[in-house]
Amino acid sequence: MVGSALDRMAKVALVVDDSMLIRYAICRFLRERGFGVETAANGIEALDVLGRVVPDLIVTDMQMPGMSGSELITVLKSKPETRAVPIIVITGHAGGLAEGDQRANSAISKDIDVDSQLENALRMIGNARRGQTAGK
Repeated sequence: MVGSALDRMAKVALVVDDSMLIRYAICRFLRERGFGVETAANGIEALDVLGRVVPDLIVTDMQMPGMSGSELITVLKSKPETRAVPIIVITGHAGGLAEGDQRANSAISKDIDVDSQLENALRMIGNARRGQTAGK
């Protein structure tokens, strides 16, 4: 019963990108799938948001002014409260994690098909989490 109550709770995503257009597209996609969404234009703003909220998912661009996605991931992985939060990186090229950061759970590229890439990334993260839960 507790598990089903947790499943019904709204999940929160943090979207970090200096492009307002990309932030909007990703936020729309996540809201359509039941996420509450917080946004930041760079890693410094993201750390501000993380002072108020611990998200269930973080989607971050890798190249941003102020604090890059890689620097943000370093901070996230160093803190116990955010270490296990799944991270999807947004890269400028369709090269996957090789173009992103190996510490992330998935990578998507900035192209016309962001929605299907996000769908695949969320499915992969969900499958990995179910596998971890089943193994316990």
